[in-house]
Amino acid sequence: MHPRIEDYALIGDHQTAALVSNRGSIDWLCLPRFDSAACFAALLGTEENGHWRIAPTGAGTCTRRAYRKDTLVLDTEWETDDGAVRVTDLMPQRDRAPDVVRVVEGLAGRVTVRSTIRLRFDYGSAVPWMRRSDGHRVAVAGPDAVWLRSEPEVRTWSEDRATYAEFTVEPGEKVAFVLTWHPSHEPRPRLVDPYESLRTSVHDWRAWAAHCRYDGPYRDEVVRSLITLKALTYEPTGGIVAAATTSLPEEIGGVRNWDYRHCWLRDSTLTLGALLACGYQQEAEAWRDWLLRAVAGDPADLRIMYGLAGERRLPEYELPWLAGYENSRPVRIGNDAIQQRQLDVYGEVMDSLSLSRSSGLPTKPQMWRMQCTLMEYLRSVWREPDEGLWEVRGPRRHFTHSKVMSWAAADRAVRTLEDDPELSGDLDGWRALRDEIHHEVCARGYDAERNTFTQSYGSRELDASLLLLPRMGFLPPDDPRVVGTVDAIREELCHDGFVRRYSADHLSSTASVDGLPGSEGTFLVCSFWLADALHLTGRTKEARELFERLLGLTNDVGLLAEEYDPVAGRQLGNFPQAFSHVGLVGTALALFDGDEAG
Repeated sequence: MHPRIEDYALIGDHQTAALVSNRGSIDWLCLPRFDSAACFAALLGTEENGHWRIAPTGAGTCTRRAYRKDTLVLDTEWETDDGAVRVTDLMPQRDRAPDVVRVVEGLAGRVTVRSTIRLRFDYGSAVPWMRRSDGHRVAVAGPDAVWLRSEPEVRTWSEDRATYAEFTVEPGEKVAFVLTWHPSHEPRPRLVDPYESLRTSVHDWRAWAAHCRYDGPYRDEVVRSLITLKALTYEPTGGIVAAATTSLPEEIGGVRNWDYRHCWLRDSTLTLGALLACGYQQEAEAWRDWLLRAVAGDPADLRIMYGLAGERRLPEYELPWLAGYENSRPVRIGNDAIQQRQLDVYGEVMDSLSLSRSSGLPTKPQMWRMQCTLMEYLRSVWREPDEGLWEVRGPRRHFTHSKVMSWAAADRAVRTLEDDPELSGDLDGWRALRDEIHHEVCARGYDAERNTFTQSYGSRELDASLLLLPRMGFLPPDDPRVVGTVDAIREELCHDGFVRRYSADHLSSTASVDGLPGSEGTFLVCSFWLADALHLTGRTKEARELFERLLGLTNDVGLLAEEYDPVAGRQLGNFPQAFSHVGLVGTALALFDGDEAG
């Protein structure tokens, strides 16, 4: 049986991350980057596809686990008939090579502990050649090499294409394991001290968390979400991946399985706002600078997502040897949605750069010139249909959210010129463009009979992205059309109070809106958007009740996936999901940060 998605915790080193189950098994780890091939891929297959478990012999699920306060250092404890033991997992911030450190500590009695490691490079398909060297176990296959050692050294042996160790610990006794990756053609990297790495990691994470300016209710949950966002940041470039995983399903047994180890422009404004509001200017500036580098070039070639360093080619392919999480196939690597046209990204880029300017981030010489170029291109294409915010793989449509974000692009350009008259730009032309888009959206994207905006022009379907209308400033929150849209979404898209993105199982006369079979769970960030919209429309008590219900969906270590299934009562989709945690931070700030929160 697979652990549930919420049975996992995250550790990472700001360049990649691992998922550790509540059974003490690392079932997902890509080295050396988030988007590299996995060397542990049991998450999407079986143990034969690679894992590393450390636990008391014969033990199952742990007794308890938790992150050390304000860190990404994970403690997992078991109480057995023989005593109690703790395993502490972390990935120290790397010097040159990535390391996984696992420290076993006896707490009570005398406990026998077993380590079982199956290294399988290339997403579980390549069994490495194992040898011994200077007290290490060394695994090599093609471009990858991994060194495994323990301090103090314990006996290891190989069996069934796995490496085992078994030892006993009493109170206060510790055994540390260190796994280190490097390119196989290079010499072994410098050895790290596992115990010093643990001390340093705890200190560094707590020092980072202490910079959080938010001091309202649910501060621990907000800090945990910020730590998760930091852990999903690729430090060399400042890019933030949408999630640490690929192909965790939006429907168990279904085909809605995507690779989220890339950076989406749709996340940019809300992520930037959360970081700035909580006092993390350095991270916000790094994300803004990643954005500027990624979108540089021909505005007609603007992508909806990019690689960690701004790569523009993320070819999608399938891994047939992996059975998929709970037989949810296919397992996909890369993402063909990068080829889609989404007009909303122009608005998201303009909004993000406007926010960075108004928040006092240092401007870049090329920034405004780039924005002007984007605006001129958008002026020529905003009337065209697109695939929309949710990357539907059905026919292109005139999605209302895409048009609203085109309006937002023009609005931010106008506001920038009004705030800084020394900048040059087509102020009158952009004002006219803003007014034209606004008029068209209100005329063609609004259903007067039902008093709600709709997913696309002429459609009767709704879309959770419409909840962003008041936040973007398209209409004031007390506009009857905004209130009507919020009420319609609550009526038609909510399941047990949580929000679906859209009606994925709806069939029009031609095809489902997203072009895919099956359905999906409620979308967590959309549920946070509903809480925000309720607050903006004067229903703060209901907003806070929804927010507290959403907090109740976090797992035992405070993490959220992309979606939630109210029927099965479990998380769905890639994990942990940056957008879900951005939503949590943003809603907490809106509801509880200052007197204006009501």
